[in-house]
Amino acid sequence: MIPKDYLERVYAGVLGKLIGVYLGRPFEGWTYEQITARFGEINGYVHEQLDKPLIVTDDDLTGTFTFLRALADHGITTDITPAQIGQTWLNYIIEKRTILWWGGVGHSTEHTAFMRLKSGIPAPRSGSIELNGQIIAEQIGAQIFIDGWGMVAPGDPELAADLARRAASVSHDGEGIYGAQVIAAMIALAFVESDLTVILDSAVSLIPPDSSVYRLIAEIREWHAKKSDWREARNLLATHYGYDKFGGNCHIIPNHGLIILSLLYGDDDLRRSLMIVNTCGWDTDCNSGNVGCLLGIKNGLTGIETIADLRHPLEDRLYLPTADGGRAITDAVQETYAIVNTGRVLQNLPALKPKDGARFNFTLPGSVQSFRRREGTVEVHNDCINQDRYLALSFQISPNQPGFVGADTFIPPEAKDMPGYELLACPTLYPGQTVKARLLADGANREVVQAGLYLRHYSTNDDLVLVRAPGNAIQPDQELDIRWQIPIIGSDPIAEIGLWVQSDKPVSGKIYLDYLTWDGEPNVAWRHPTPNSLMWRRSWVDAVDHYFTDFPEMFRLAQDSGRGFLIQGTRQWQNIAVEALVAPQLAKRFGLATRVQGLRRYYAMLLDELGQIELVRVCNEETSLKSTKFDLNKDQPVILRLESIDNKLQGWVNNECVIEGVDEEKMLTGGGIALVIEEGCIWTHSIEVQPA
Repeated sequence: MIPKDYLERVYAGVLGKLIGVYLGRPFEGWTYEQITARFGEINGYVHEQLDKPLIVTDDDLTGTFTFLRALADHGITTDITPAQIGQTWLNYIIEKRTILWWGGVGHSTEHTAFMRLKSGIPAPRSGSIELNGQIIAEQIGAQIFIDGWGMVAPGDPELAADLARRAASVSHDGEGIYGAQVIAAMIALAFVESDLTVILDSAVSLIPPDSSVYRLIAEIREWHAKKSDWREARNLLATHYGYDKFGGNCHIIPNHGLIILSLLYGDDDLRRSLMIVNTCGWDTDCNSGNVGCLLGIKNGLTGIETIADLRHPLEDRLYLPTADGGRAITDAVQETYAIVNTGRVLQNLPALKPKDGARFNFTLPGSVQSFRRREGTVEVHNDCINQDRYLALSFQISPNQPGFVGADTFIPPEAKDMPGYELLACPTLYPGQTVKARLLADGANREVVQAGLYLRHYSTNDDLVLVRAPGNAIQPDQELDIRWQIPIIGSDPIAEIGLWVQSDKPVSGKIYLDYLTWDGEPNVAWRHPTPNSLMWRRSWVDAVDHYFTDFPEMFRLAQDSGRGFLIQGTRQWQNIAVEALVAPQLAKRFGLATRVQGLRRYYAMLLDELGQIELVRVCNEETSLKSTKFDLNKDQPVILRLESIDNKLQGWVNNECVIEGVDEEKMLTGGGIALVIEEGCIWTHSIEVQPA
C-alpha cells in the first residue's frame, strides 16, 4: 500500500541522493588518511577548495535515474526481466561516452557487462560470475545504481530486493547482487519503519546467511555494540575488510561496510551519517549517495531541512546525460514524479500530474526546480499560500532596472567544461513552442509592476543573448495567465527560460509563479554555413563513431560498424516533419529517424545501397512497417523528409512521397529526431523540423 507521504519521502530521498553524491564526488577515491589530513571531517561541501563545480555529471546519478526507466519503457510491470533492463542499458548508454566508467573489458565491471550485452549476450548472463569471474562480478556498481528500485516498492522489501536482483544481475553477481538487495530493501522499508534495527534485520533476512555481506553486517553491528567511537570501528573495517583484502578496483564489501557503519554510528542524523561515510574515504560519492537517499526517505523532508546549508545550493539541479538528450537537463522534482508515478502504477494507482503536468510546478516543499536569480535584485524561494505551493519572487528594484529569475533549458555556462563525464544534452525548449505561465501578485504589494517572460540563447560566439516577451501590468493580488510563442530565432540553442519584473519607480514586493510550462511542436532549421559555436554543435547528441567538425559541411558523420545517430529534440515532440539534404558516401544504410527515445527506440526511414527504402520501428527489436524499391542516384545529394502524425509515417524523397506506413501497436508517441548512418559516411548542409 502506498504511504500517504510517499511523494514527499521520495523527494527527500532524491534530494538525499543528490546531496550525498555532490558531497563525496570531489574527493572520490581518497583514503581516510588523505581526507582527514586535508579536511579533518567532511561537514559540508568542499568543491570550491578543490576548484571543482558543485553540480556535476556523475555515474551514480545518471545510472540510478536512467536504468529505472526500464519499467516505463516495458509497460511498468513487476514482471520486468533482467534481459529487458539490459536492453535499457543499450538504449540509453552511448558507448565510451555516458553513464559508465569505461575502464576496459575485464577491468571495469560495467564496461565488461555492456560489451557482453552489445555482443548479444542477454542479462543475467551478461553480469554472471560464470562469464566474467568473481572479482569483476562483485565490484560496487550495482549497489550505486539501486536506490530507485527500492523507491518504487515503498514498504515492500521483498519486491524491492527482487527488483534489485534483476537490475543488478545485468552487470553483477554474487556479493555484488546481495549488497544491492540489502540497500534496496532498506530503502523500501524506510518509507514505513523508523527503527534502523528493524530495517537492518528485515533487509539481511533476504540474502543468504552464508554470504560475505551478511557476515559483514553482523560484525559491524557487534563492533557498534562494543565501541562508541566510529573511528575505532572504521579501523576494524579497514583491517578486516579493507581494499587490500579484495581484488578489483572498487569492491562492494569495503564500501557496503562503510554504509552500514555510518548508519549505525550516525545516530539517525543525516549530517552526522554523511560526515562519517565521507570522512572514511574509498568510494565516497557512491556510499554517501546511498546513505543520503536512505536517510532522506526515512526521516523525510524534515530531516533534509536540518541540513539546509547542503540542500539550498543544489536548487534541485540534476544532469542525466544519455542518448535521450532531451531528458538530460532535469531536476529533483521531475525525477521524483517519474519515480512516484512508476511506483503508483505498479500498485494500479493513477499517475500524478501536478498543475496539469506543468514542467515547473513547485508543488513540493522547498522546491525551486533550478530557478534562481539571473540578474537584478530579486530572490526566489518556495512558498505556500492556502495550501498551494508557488515559487515566490521577492524583488527590490530600481527604476527601469529589471530583475530576472530563470531556469536552465540547456547546458548552462558554468557546465560547459564538465570534469569527468561529458554533459551530452539537447535543449528542452525550441522556437515555435508556446510557453505558458500563471502569476499572482502579493496582496501586500504597494505598486503595479510589469512582468513578463524572457529567454536567453547562445549566440554564434557562445555568449548568452536576451530575448524578452512583452510585459504585462500586474496589480496587487491579481492573478495573470501569460503565453508566449517562442519566436523564430534561428538554430541557436535556448539555454534559459524565466520571468522578468520591472517598474518605472523604485519598488519592492513579491510575485508568485504558480507554474511555467510549454507545449507545441518546434519550428527550427539548422543550415550551412555552420555557426562558429561550440554550444550549437553540443546541442546535438552524437552517438556516432566519427563526428567531424573540421570539414566544410554542416555535419559529416561516419560509422565503422552498426548504426550511428546524431540526435536532436525531446520526447515532447509528436506530430512533426523532419527534412534534411543528405549525401551518402559508401553507406550501407542511411536516413532519418523520428520519435527518437534513445538508440533502440525510434521510427526511421532508411535507404540502402541496393535501392530499397524502408520504414522501420525499433523498440529493442527492429520491425519493418513498409518497404519498397527506389531508384537512388548514389552520387547526388538527396532531400529526405519523414513525417509522423499519430501512428502514421510518411517518407519523402526529393519532394515526392514514396512510402507510407502505420504502427498499429502505437508503441512510440513522442521523441526527437536523428540523422542515421549505418556502416558508412554521410554529410549534410541542412536539417529542419516543423509541425507535420
